[in-house]
Amino acid sequence: MKNRLRKNKTVRPLTDETDKAMKIAICIFLVVATLAVYWQIQDHEFLYFDDNQYVTDNLNVKTGFTRESIVWAFTTSHAANWHPVTWLSHILDYQLYGLHPKGHLLTNLLIHIANALLLFTVLLRMTGALWQSGFVAALFALHPFNVESVAWAAERKNVLSTLFWLLTTWAYIRYTEKPTVKKYGWVALFLALGLMSKPMLVTLPFVLLLLDYWPLKRWKADDQVGASPPRQSQNQTSLSFLILEKVPLLALAVGSSITTFIVQRAGGAVQSADVFPLQERVINAFVSYLSYLQKTVWPSGLSVFYAHPGNALPVWKGLVSAALLVVFTAWVIRVARRLPYLAVGWFWYLGTLIPVIGVVQVGAQAMADRYAYVPLIGIFIIAAWGLPDFLATWNQREKTPVLFAGLLAPLMVVTWMQVNHWKNGITLFQHTISVTHDKYREFARAHNNLGIALKKKGRLIEAITQYKTAIKVNPDFSKPYNNLGNISMITKNFDEAIRYYKESIRISPDYANAYSNLGTVLLQKGEKEEAVVYLRDAIRINPDLNQARTNLGTILSQIGEKEEAIVHLREAVKINPDLALGHFSLGNVLFQTGETEEAITHYREAVRIKPDYLLFRKILEEVLRRTKG
Repeated sequence: MKNRLRKNKTVRPLTDETDKAMKIAICIFLVVATLAVYWQIQDHEFLYFDDNQYVTDNLNVKTGFTRESIVWAFTTSHAANWHPVTWLSHILDYQLYGLHPKGHLLTNLLIHIANALLLFTVLLRMTGALWQSGFVAALFALHPFNVESVAWAAERKNVLSTLFWLLTTWAYIRYTEKPTVKKYGWVALFLALGLMSKPMLVTLPFVLLLLDYWPLKRWKADDQVGASPPRQSQNQTSLSFLILEKVPLLALAVGSSITTFIVQRAGGAVQSADVFPLQERVINAFVSYLSYLQKTVWPSGLSVFYAHPGNALPVWKGLVSAALLVVFTAWVIRVARRLPYLAVGWFWYLGTLIPVIGVVQVGAQAMADRYAYVPLIGIFIIAAWGLPDFLATWNQREKTPVLFAGLLAPLMVVTWMQVNHWKNGITLFQHTISVTHDKYREFARAHNNLGIALKKKGRLIEAITQYKTAIKVNPDFSKPYNNLGNISMITKNFDEAIRYYKESIRISPDYANAYSNLGTVLLQKGEKEEAVVYLRDAIRINPDLNQARTNLGTILSQIGEKEEAIVHLREAVKINPDLALGHFSLGNVLFQTGETEEAITHYREAVRIKPDYLLFRKILEEVLRRTKG
């Protein structure tokens, strides 16, 4: 039996025309099948869920390519991340497509397809195994777990960083064939670009070491059997040298990790031990490892977020999960020489999930579909090489392509359905509510976000229902109170709006938007002195709130504090040069202080931005008439 297995695992290199045709056919299948399940995204919308931070409300992205926007991309910690290459990609998309979501999402899709083709090419080059390499790439391209990374514009960082992950791997393969400094330089360059897209690549040096074991077989003590590459490596060396070889790459990874931790902690994304104690994080980490596997095999109940259960997760569940992981890992190590792909795939999965498994908790989620985009490649490798070996024990190895096709067909159906959930905020959060357990307080987020999506469609009564449901689920959640205040503002119920905004501030004393909104409604009621207090608090908490600065500048000019008013209004139009009301208000104050020429400049900017707004045009004409007179 062992001899037969060894014979079956011998892979014939691609040399004849049939093999070349099959390779092309697999590439065509990857492209066509992926387009088939994802093509519907061209009719999808932006989401008011990170898409606003990354694209729709991001003023730096919407300025297009300028010197200032490029400098901003490399220096900002906006959205609690440092990923300048990702920002540049969003700026380019805005330059090309404006605020049409179709273009932004199609870019994600094209990168995802490129990733699948690169994954197929990389595995084929290392192993020569046509069907196995194609199956891994197909699982990666078509698995519903990866929908979130493709159908969500804000997750550009995930697909883009993976593109550089695979380019780094490709460059590394070329380097191992004939090591030179130049080839190593390409490896380092692609790794650096990947880290500047998303720091998920910090584990890539470790994965390259796994690939040295199999299928590159660069480890000197290599007497393993099974799943050998089409040729034996001519660059075998000691493990210590292979580790030393990765030191420059590790240095890049460490530098990126430190930068990411500093930026995320400064942005408030890193949760303290008071919010999630270490024991809760570790328990959740062990359970999440198994949850990812369960959803890989049976991808149901996929959600845009999975609330962290905190102390609701029993200790025994963490202990059982940890025991299962340890036992399976021990078995993998035991059979590693005979089944090296099993060890590489398993440790790929375990290792690449470490940065996002939640020991260092970022955000309030227990896990996330997007976090599995790279780690599941390891599991796909195990499936692609393990299933043929299983069939070989029954002398059915030749049926491998049929089995692969049979597994991919239902995945494509489920993925198509999952993509449809991402059509807009309403469909996404309705689905999220249907699969999220309401025993967790984070369930309130889904109702709040659904309320936001309904409000944007003008369905105010339905939005109010969702906000109130969010409050019922989690009375200490400040955002739905603020959002109820916004609807009260729309309906001119100012007293009710004030009550909601004050309750939001009571729950979250550092919620800048609630201060700004409260100041705005007080301004509407004519309570200027109290409005100034809240607007100043809003700017103290978040200096980039241009609406708060505009309203504060307007009030200050009305109560005679014109110098301070000019400071705030100038800062407001600096933050957002397309803020028509800011330019108009600044023009008013400047005209009142005798700075007529500069006032006219800002009046003209207001008219340029909103040419159909008659008041702006009328005031400009009046000022020009007086100036000429």
